[in-house]
Amino acid sequence: MARVLMTGFAPFGGEPVNPSWQAVSLLAARRDDVAAVELPCEFAASLPALRRALGEHRPSLVVCTGQAGGRAEVTPERVAINLIDARIPDNAGAQPLDAPVVPDGPAAYFTTLPVKACVAAIRAAGVPASVSHTAGTYVCNQVFYGLMHLLATEFPGVRGGFVHVPFSPEQVAASGKPEPSLSVPRIADALEAVADTASSVTKDLPISAGAEH
Repeated sequence: MARVLMTGFAPFGGEPVNPSWQAVSLLAARRDDVAAVELPCEFAASLPALRRALGEHRPSLVVCTGQAGGRAEVTPERVAINLIDARIPDNAGAQPLDAPVVPDGPAAYFTTLPVKACVAAIRAAGVPASVSHTAGTYVCNQVFYGLMHLLATEFPGVRGGFVHVPFSPEQVAASGKPEPSLSVPRIADALEAVADTASSVTKDLPISAGAEH
């Protein structure tokens, strides 16, 4: 049974690939202690798929990942909010607005990953990184919030969180737009640093990772 479960998403928004899934599948091919599961980019299907993966693999650590086009760094997320407000339809055509992820759930969950230590480890691996304080209001945030709710209610003792990754160079080349990008192998290196750090560090670094806006 895998110790670390990592998830990535199927392509969405017209993109041909999703670097989150490419990177976690690459990392799982490198390491026997990592299981990779692709989640559908669909509001109705993503959390049932995540629950099945948790039940199947019974990990001690879960790192869900998603694509954040426009970001130039790998960004471990700090907080998930109980809100879905879809800017675009998901892959099934659904576009829920102003809806909770979990009715009557808490307003937010904080990650249980040591995000500051993870950022330091990613940077030490030569990959740009920073802490993010918003996972958006699309399927990524839904999965992040849903993960933390599942861990709080059904899988006690399991730690988890979410990491956003930039576009891959092939996506930028296909679009022709001057967007930031990062190669899939370097994203995999960053996620490996997250997995190793979160597996060994329980108390985060006492350094600033705050934001003014």
